[in-house]
Amino acid sequence: MALYSIGDLARRTGLTVKTIRFYSDRGIVPPADRGPTGYRLYDLDAVTRLELVRTLRDLGMDLPTIRRVLASEVSLPEVAAAHAEALAVQIRTLRLRRAVLTAVARRGSSPEEMDLMHKLARLSEDERRRLVDDFLAAAFDGLDTVPGFAGVMRSMTPELPDDPSPEQVEAWVELAELAQDEDFRAAVRRTVARYAAEPPAAPPRPGPAALARDHARPALAAGLAPTAPEADPVVAAVVAAYARDLGLPDGPALRRRLVDRLEEANDPRRDHYLELLAVINGWPAPEPLSPALDWFTEALRARLT
Repeated sequence: MALYSIGDLARRTGLTVKTIRFYSDRGIVPPADRGPTGYRLYDLDAVTRLELVRTLRDLGMDLPTIRRVLASEVSLPEVAAAHAEALAVQIRTLRLRRAVLTAVARRGSSPEEMDLMHKLARLSEDERRRLVDDFLAAAFDGLDTVPGFAGVMRSMTPELPDDPSPEQVEAWVELAELAQDEDFRAAVRRTVARYAAEPPAAPPRPGPAALARDHARPALAAGLAPTAPEADPVVAAVVAAYARDLGLPDGPALRRRLVDRLEEANDPRRDHYLELLAVINGWPAPEPLSPALDWFTEALRARLT
């Protein structure tokens, strides 16, 4: 059996004598024999072990784990799988840090804002879920059994990906801050509660805000003034549908009620929440509700009698 001195082993493997001695002292690459003066001698198995050690070290594996692999205490595939998962976590963390730093550089953020951005962005998935669930619970508590509300709650839930872009990080931070705004929470709660208090349409039909938006959109696009006589049919169609859904006659009281509903729904923060949600979830940008509601509310107010 051919035996090699530590110098020979160094030349064959490309490792330094110091490195081989270090591994040998720790029992990772034990000598096969000793020479007459006590110097260490190694066989071909040592070459194989050193090549494996170098590869595993290059992959970031620690010495105790390498020792267990070489001692057959744990299989190499098991160790490789564990390290692959650990590296995946590190990669996700680095990508998130890169996104945060890119967002900070673009926004010109202050140190305080950068700290907040980093803290919110690096929340775990469970922590992010709890933050959003807390917001949705404040808005929908006790109303989640109302038909259609479960779907609405799902549609308002952000899902920050593992590899977010700087734009998604920025949007998540803004949405998280908005979701913790007590005034915004209360406004959403009022809108949801009022909607739930009205008798459901059968079959289900769009609510008053959606009705006003859908009817006002063509008039707004055509440049029609809300006070123009040509706006009369638009207002009449929405009021008639609203009266039918409530089972009430058209009149000043119904129209004032509709104005109140639309003004309550016409919260710019709601549009902003949905814009941020679309960025985070990678959805198409939603059409803002406010322009159409502004137009229709002005048109309706001009016709209050």
